[in-house]
Amino acid sequence: MKKLAFILLIGFASVKTFGQTAIAAKDAAKHIGEEVTITDKIYGGKFLAGPGLTLLDVGGSHPNELLVLLIKGDDRKKFTGNPEETLKGKAVTITGKIIDYKGKPEIVITETAQIKVTETK
Repeated sequence: MKKLAFILLIGFASVKTFGQTAIAAKDAAKHIGEEVTITDKIYGGKFLAGPGLTLLDVGGSHPNELLVLLIKGDDRKKFTGNPEETLKGKAVTITGKIIDYKGKPEIVITETAQIKVTETK
């Protein structure tokens, strides 16, 4: 029984690990609904105080960004500093599910581990 549980655990871990596709930010719109990993640069961002949302522009400056990262208010509190300032100009690796928001690809960031800095300015 323990052997079966171990095999199932390894199987589920493999699905999570291999279930993510590494893509370029320019291809994000082709992968709506998929869990992906993208490495690119954060070009800018803004904090919308009213709704408490942080928007980060990946792969280009607004309105020419290739992908938007959305961090909601409660999740923003998990970050050290202001993400729109601390991540600007940095190369990052992003992991998450791509959704379509008004014709633009977007990833909702709920955990700090979804964004890893790979290089600074």
